[in-house]
Amino acid sequence: MGQRPGSAAGRRERAPARAASSLRLDSPVTGLPRATATDVRRLHRIGLRTVRDLLLNLPFGWESFGAPTPIAGLVVGVQATVVVSVVDIAARRTRLKGMLLTEAVVADDGGSRMKVLWFNQPYLAGQLRAGDRLALAGTVRGSRYGRGVEMQNPHHERIGDGEGPRRVGGLMPKYHVTEKLSSARVARWVEAVLPLADELEDEIPEVTRRRHHLLTLAEAVRQGHRPASEADWQAARHRMGFAELLELQAAFLMGRRRIALERATPIPYRQEVIDAFKAGLGFQLTGAQRRATWDVYKDMSQEVPMNRLLNGDVGSGKTAVAAASAAMAHAAGLQTVVMAPTEILARQHLSRFRAYLEPSFPGLSVELLVSGLGAAERRRVRMAAASGHCALLVGTHALIEEDVELAGLGLAVVDEQHRFGTRQRELLRQKSAAGRPHFLAMTATPIPRSLALALYGEMKLSVMDEMPPGRTPVDTRVVAPDDRQRAYDLVRQEVRQGRQAFVICPLIEESETVEARAATVEFERLRTRVFPDLRLGLVHGRMRDKDSVMRAFRDGQSDVLVATSVVEVGVDIPNATVMMVEGADRFGLAQLHQLRGRVGRASARSYCLLLADDPAAASMGRLELLAQTSDGFRLAEEDMLVRGAGELLGARQHGMKDVAMQALQEPELLSEVRQEAEALAAEDPDLGRWPALWRAAERRLEQTSIS
Repeated sequence: MGQRPGSAAGRRERAPARAASSLRLDSPVTGLPRATATDVRRLHRIGLRTVRDLLLNLPFGWESFGAPTPIAGLVVGVQATVVVSVVDIAARRTRLKGMLLTEAVVADDGGSRMKVLWFNQPYLAGQLRAGDRLALAGTVRGSRYGRGVEMQNPHHERIGDGEGPRRVGGLMPKYHVTEKLSSARVARWVEAVLPLADELEDEIPEVTRRRHHLLTLAEAVRQGHRPASEADWQAARHRMGFAELLELQAAFLMGRRRIALERATPIPYRQEVIDAFKAGLGFQLTGAQRRATWDVYKDMSQEVPMNRLLNGDVGSGKTAVAAASAAMAHAAGLQTVVMAPTEILARQHLSRFRAYLEPSFPGLSVELLVSGLGAAERRRVRMAAASGHCALLVGTHALIEEDVELAGLGLAVVDEQHRFGTRQRELLRQKSAAGRPHFLAMTATPIPRSLALALYGEMKLSVMDEMPPGRTPVDTRVVAPDDRQRAYDLVRQEVRQGRQAFVICPLIEESETVEARAATVEFERLRTRVFPDLRLGLVHGRMRDKDSVMRAFRDGQSDVLVATSVVEVGVDIPNATVMMVEGADRFGLAQLHQLRGRVGRASARSYCLLLADDPAAASMGRLELLAQTSDGFRLAEEDMLVRGAGELLGARQHGMKDVAMQALQEPELLSEVRQEAEALAAEDPDLGRWPALWRAAERRLEQTSIS
């Protein structure tokens, strides 16, 4: 990372003396200079809604273009900055491809000239005129005609006579952006509001900053957006990552302290209950299932409410552990609720829990409460729950928010997708006349232990890393672009044998709408050109009635289900034997492992076909690892190393910025932050001496807590 053009100090002197007068930290981004309605939508899409959000969103990297260089000193292949005057500029269309471009000839103060091309930006020919003085920053290319040099699509900034560049050249920030929202545009908005950095509330106590040699928040924001060197930027990011992890650890300490003050009804261990449960299963529990079940039983026997996370691999049998837990709660005269993310998964849970429990425990009835029930059935189930005749109530997230009464709630089982906050916890507590219910959460995919300890610090962990015996390994194959037809042939072969297949469309980060549109196009292509003889279904995230499409597929009304990754979590279609993933190189390994877990759920041989768009060795090698191992924890570790914790877990899901996600991969820093949080809590368990940290921890607890 080199110096900014001119000097960092010089550039800072030219920064606006104050932010746009009407803007404050809580001002919405609609008030940013020249922000259009489309800009605002794009900013919202990347989680930026206020001026505060914009300031706290540091660049994830920098492009270094150096100080202005004479044209004669430019080197082909190197990024550079030049200050020039426009000699001639015009828009034209290329002869071969008909592409619109703006073409300019520019000259520096020494008289040297070069050509500049901007593709698909014909409007620049109307904005820039001969005689305009510009700063350009881009990669130097050899001229296609003759011996000179040129630039294509450089950053540009109009400057006055005798002025140096302010926004272009030197170190230029790279922000996380969406399509058609450039880092340069975000940087201009940041520049307009940077004076407000001094008004930000610093959540890190002064004693902590001194102990760990950290920047203040205002310094970190200024240095992070406009560093003089790479060391400045790294110091800013370190401080921001430390702060987020400190918030998390403080939140976990507060959460554990509050849980310890509450009381649950102890559920005593009874040997005859687990004996009856195991006798009715029809299969042997794995060692991991037995250990996790014993962990739960020990926790539930205490007055302190259980707060445990089942961190399990795909297909490791987490549901059986939850069912064994519900059986013990029932033996103590208490009820259990199980929450699933969708109606089809709730119905799936209903059939599994009934199979696990009702034959072995005649008085134990399992009921379903979802929005799709008729009025009479709904009334019957609610009455059964309120009277205590229903021992286990399965439903979606809505069942805790509706007017549902439970005679004696003792255990709540939640899916990791449900990030339970304060309001949901209060609603559940109100439904329990038996004190605070014991909590058991289940991860959708395995999480590396170091990451789990950092993100779920308020919970105890049970790791489930064994597969139940009898599951046929899924034959996983990486399919090169040239071999696509062989993948289609295998799908048709399986369907002819009475099986079914999933086809997953490429992952598109831009938006759910764009992804849905792409899925519809792919569905039509497959239906008309590839599988015209088969029955195809389509499901994507924008559909209102996804459950009915999934039910139709489960009931055999379609042969092939074309889908986005909406099918990733938990869907159980035993007759499906092929999972074909288009654009597999765009997915993380953990996500592909989760998709692979949707097949191979019966005794028939199953296949996972990974179709790569990018034949590069790195992409193919990463996919080959999936073909070589079915160990979800190993794949998750690899994902975290290669793509980062944010990619593995979804930073938005955890309310964390990429600086904190990067910090999660530094065990020493994690340990340092955990010790600091414990030191602060030892001085003041309620954190009342540090109100800014207390407020930040409260917000974090609301964002991330399951319990």
